[in-house]
Amino acid sequence: MLTGGVDLARAAKKRTTKKEKQPRIDLHTGLAAGTGVFLAASLLYYSGKPYDNEIIGLLGTNLVLGMEKLFGSVGFILPIFLILWAIHMARTRSYWSSRMTGITLISCSVLVYFTLYQIPKGILVWEAARSGLGGGIVGGLITVVLTKLTGTLGTNLIMGISFLAGCIMLLNRSLTDLQEILGKWMQNTISFLDRLMFYEEETKPPEPIIVGGGAVKPETATPPPANVEESQPALVIEEPPYIPSPVRKKAYSANYNRPPLDLLNVVESDRAFNKSDIKESIKTLEDTFANFGMKIKVNQVSCGPAVTRYELQPAPGIKVSKILSLSDDLQLSLAARGIRIEAPIPGKSAIGIEVPNEKISPVGLRNILASSLFQDSPKTLTFALGEDISGNPVVASLEDMPHLLIAGATGSGKSVCLNSLILSLLYKSSPEEVRLVLIDPKMVELTVFNGVPHLMAPVVTDPKKAAMVLRWMLSEMEKRYKRFSEEGVRDIYRYNEVSPERLPFIVIVIDELADLMMVSPVEVEDAICRLAQMARAAGIHLVVATQRPSVDVVTGIIKANIPSRIAFAVSSQTDSRTILDMGGAEKLLGRGDMLFFPVGANKPIRVQGAYVSDAELEKVVEYLQAQNTEEQPSMQEWEQTLESDTDLEMEDDLFWEAVRIFVETGKASVSLLQRKLRVGYARAARLVDIMEERGIISEPDVNRKREVLINEEQLEKLQSRQVM
Repeated sequence: MLTGGVDLARAAKKRTTKKEKQPRIDLHTGLAAGTGVFLAASLLYYSGKPYDNEIIGLLGTNLVLGMEKLFGSVGFILPIFLILWAIHMARTRSYWSSRMTGITLISCSVLVYFTLYQIPKGILVWEAARSGLGGGIVGGLITVVLTKLTGTLGTNLIMGISFLAGCIMLLNRSLTDLQEILGKWMQNTISFLDRLMFYEEETKPPEPIIVGGGAVKPETATPPPANVEESQPALVIEEPPYIPSPVRKKAYSANYNRPPLDLLNVVESDRAFNKSDIKESIKTLEDTFANFGMKIKVNQVSCGPAVTRYELQPAPGIKVSKILSLSDDLQLSLAARGIRIEAPIPGKSAIGIEVPNEKISPVGLRNILASSLFQDSPKTLTFALGEDISGNPVVASLEDMPHLLIAGATGSGKSVCLNSLILSLLYKSSPEEVRLVLIDPKMVELTVFNGVPHLMAPVVTDPKKAAMVLRWMLSEMEKRYKRFSEEGVRDIYRYNEVSPERLPFIVIVIDELADLMMVSPVEVEDAICRLAQMARAAGIHLVVATQRPSVDVVTGIIKANIPSRIAFAVSSQTDSRTILDMGGAEKLLGRGDMLFFPVGANKPIRVQGAYVSDAELEKVVEYLQAQNTEEQPSMQEWEQTLESDTDLEMEDDLFWEAVRIFVETGKASVSLLQRKLRVGYARAARLVDIMEERGIISEPDVNRKREVLINEEQLEKLQSRQVM
């Protein structure tokens, strides 16, 4: 108990002493700074005539004369020393440290060198120093003592070591670091002189168009152009476009007004980072690697909205696999929620360690839409994604992908990403350029877009109707290819150039693939794969999203035909491999943190997704609905149109040939059609379903057998009636 009381008393006394010491340090700091400034001014205004200077007065004149005696030609060293000492006390709240020791060693070295090399030979050093030559009395005293003990050679050696030690203590850097700094300085100086002497005009490298750098420019309050003719970067044709849907016949006016950016909120993100924390993290990283016998240097730090990336330069001979194996140890040392190692960073001879920020800075969709990357993009299907690790805007285009798979766990930001994508298309293009087909089995995510003029039809919410919609899109694709064949062109771009009727792009957005695969997996997979394989040239693009990235939903065939992918946070590395064919998504933070893997890229890009709220979404939709002068077809009318269109698709030579096979054989089965017609199961099953609806065959009995209900005579009558 007694010992504890003594310790408490000592601690209290130490705190009291520390509090009493602070005002004294402030007083001494002011005295040192004031004295240093006055001495510097006295040296500056001293005219060389003693006692004849009104600016510095007698005190200043005497101080200058005294400094000339004490420090000789280096009299300016005293005011510099005092000013540096004042700065040191103000910043460190202490009187002395190793940095001040370094300044003292450097000052003494300078005084000695001035004494040795400024005083002419043949003159006694001490006598000359007392007269104010060289380093003055202080420099002469040190020089006389050292030369008596070690001679001129020893004095030079000692002062050289003292100067070097002073630099190390002042800069708080090792000798190796000083060599690197000096080497870089020499290299920069030589390159500068080389450019100065042999200057040639340099051409700026082209800026990236789709995924790129460049900071987001400050957004101005200027609204977007009200007329499509003025705002479109591409060719504008005023003729009404070809509308593939039988529901919509009317072409949209060229006076379509794009929604203004004022409908979206301005998101001001706090990107102020604590430099001391970053330096501490750098030191922690380097020390952790040093503990495992690896010399690693952090060359660059990139601070993004969600994570901070430290770029490491390993010493020669260190394997990348060895660095990757220390992931858990680095996470423990940094006390981070989780880290991701990118080894190596594409295009750099460095390894990136991505550490989550304490607070995720939000990225507003308005910021990305206002950026030059989005505004200046010539692509019709350009959409905003978010910001990369360096805080640069990231945009992409479905025309380059050409289809996109989005997957992630619930709450990871997948639905917000879809909303941002659709809003980007609404801001970028008019209904004459882009049409949307939205499939939302969850019935809560995309139904808000009903009534938007870009929609070809109401949002489809019935999973059973979704397969029918995809078949309708296949039919539309085939119709477009027939048009291309008639015009002698290969794709939609060339067709729109030569044809008076302009075809719009069609973007099919499926919000939950898992629900469709549960209802009709074979038909949905077959339709998606066929569209993904063939629809690009026809101007039809797929965006497929799912929150269950398992192999029975995202099948191998679907993955093979949709090369561009976005992975949000998932629960396991297995799910990450299902989406990206590699790990990494399991280490994402959620809330919009994604890995964007476009076609042609070597590695995925980490992006913080742009956020758009429900209120912003509703404001934009209401603005567009006010421009939609067409009467929106009801869901019943749309379904009837879709069913009739699908039936017409089936009423071809193949359909009647299938009926004739059943009538001639007296048997009705899917496998029979597959063998006779050499078609797939999905096609054969659809033919059987239509025959059942028309009353040509019966429903399956308990043994799953069907009866053929018509004979050859009835078949001829049905076929002739259809032809008429």
